[in-house]
Formats: sequence, structure tokens, C-alpha cells
Amino acid sequence: MGKNGHTDGVAEIPFPSTPGGPPGVEVFDLPGWTERIGRHGMGAYVPVRPAFHVLITVRTGRLPCAVDLTDCVVDSGSWLWVRPGQVLRLRSGPAAQGTVVVFQAGFLDAATVAAAHLDRRAWRLPLAPVPEAQAPVRDTLEMLTSEYHRLGDLPLEVHVDVVRHLLAVLVLRLAHLPGGLRNPTAGDLTFRRFQRAVEEGFGHTHRVEDYAARLGYSVRTLTRASTAAVGLGAKAFIDDRIVLEAKRLLLHTELPAGAIGDRLGFPNSSVFTKFFRHRTGETPAGFRARAHGSGT
Repeated sequence: MGKNGHTDGVAEIPFPSTPGGPPGVEVFDLPGWTERIGRHGMGAYVPVRPAFHVLITVRTGRLPCAVDLTDCVVDSGSWLWVRPGQVLRLRSGPAAQGTVVVFQAGFLDAATVAAAHLDRRAWRLPLAPVPEAQAPVRDTLEMLTSEYHRLGDLPLEVHVDVVRHLLAVLVLRLAHLPGGLRNPTAGDLTFRRFQRAVEEGFGHTHRVEDYAARLGYSVRTLTRASTAAVGLGAKAFIDDRIVLEAKRLLLHTELPAGAIGDRLGFPNSSVFTKFFRHRTGETPAGFRARAHGSGT
């Protein structure tokens, strides 16, 4: 890690634990996000890669931001859910008032983690509850916020349990909003194992056969599970993950293409450039120039 917590130009943000509060979760107003990343010497609008889940909802105003390569605006009543490892960048824009909930998956029980599909990315940015879902989500957040700040009312272990249960209700409601996630399939567990393996290994191997051998599945099984879960075959899913990381590094760092290709497991820069051009239709240098030229 470099100066001020940067790794290759993207600030890696560890969980901002506050002494005395429930371990693994924090609830604060939107300006508190700037204050917490400021502890690492970061400005409000630099790209950051949190090592935890970030839930942001806006009460008034609008919050322009980007998650990975997707620009979006969080309006009043909408939610932004950033998963660990995604790159979040707030944009300057109209002032917004809202609430931020940050948490580590380990704070929740295993059943909630599985039911809320915490390892999945949101299919829509931001998440906008339909009218009939707005009140239950809002009321749950209000109860969570109230209980989180009432530390002295209950014994500490009971207080932590209450906060854990209310957070579980919130993430389950958000995870199952219409448009929030695709429906699980019979191969969902297989895909989740494959997804975790790819997340750990995409910088070392790009072969479906290697993941199949590691996980004890056939290539055909992984391909079926991946297609059912995300509409992509196993090889395409691996390639998409590599492209995403390549774009992150091209956009947020000044690393040369050769160094990025090496980091992503390519034998040389020409092989990386050929792969990137085949998958995106442009060279790494062309993507970087276009992205920077567009003001991203």
C-alpha cells in the first residue's frame, strides 16, 4: 500500500470501526462518509475501494456517483449498495442529505448472508423501491438508526443482537426488491463457489478447467451454473471479471498496459492488448484516453 492508503491509485479503505459501538457495523449521516475516508488522507471525490458493504440512501437532494464503471445518481428514496471490492467515487454535485450504513458480512448470521446473496452485485444502480416497498424499507432503517445510537439502553450483547437483527431485515428487504437480484436457481451454490474462486484467482488463471479441478466440478457443470445465474458461460464470466479489473486499473491508475497485463496474469503486454481489444473493441490505451477524455 502506498502513501495515504492508496494502492495503484485507488484508495483501499478498511472497515472504519468506531470504539464502543457494535463490531462490524456503523450507521451515520452522509457527511460522515467524507469524514471517515478523510481519516486515510483522502478527499471526498477520489475513487475508493471499500473492504466492506456500503449502503447509502438519500432523503433530500441528489447524490451523483460512480460504482466501478457505471455512473448513476441516487435520488431521494433510492439506495446505493456497494459490495466489497467495488470502486466507489462520489461526484461533486447538488448537496444531498442521507444515511450511510457500512457493515462486514461476518456481522450477520450465515442464513442472512445466504438469503441476501451478499456475494452478488446489485443488478440495478441505484435501487429504487416501488411505492409499496418504500415504507417498510424506510421504517426498518429508522429503527436500525435509532437502536444503533441507543447504546446504553440495553446490555451490550443484547444491543449488538438487536442491531444485527435489524440490519438483517434491512439487507433482506433491499436484496429482494423487484429488480434488485435475479432469482436463485438450482445451481446457485455451485455458481457462488465458482464466483468466489474466480474472485480469488482471476489474476493467476483464466482457464475454466483450472477452476473446475479446484472445485471438484466438471467444466460443463460450471458453465451451466454460470449461465443460469448470470446469463454468461463460465469462460465469459472469467473474462468479464478480468476486463472489469483491467478497466478499473486503466481508469484509476497510471500503470502502463504491460504492468496491468502482468498483474492480471498475461504473459506479455501484446497478449493482454489482444485480449482486451477482442473483449471490448478497443485497445487499453484507447479505452484510457476515451475514459479520461469523457471526464470520468
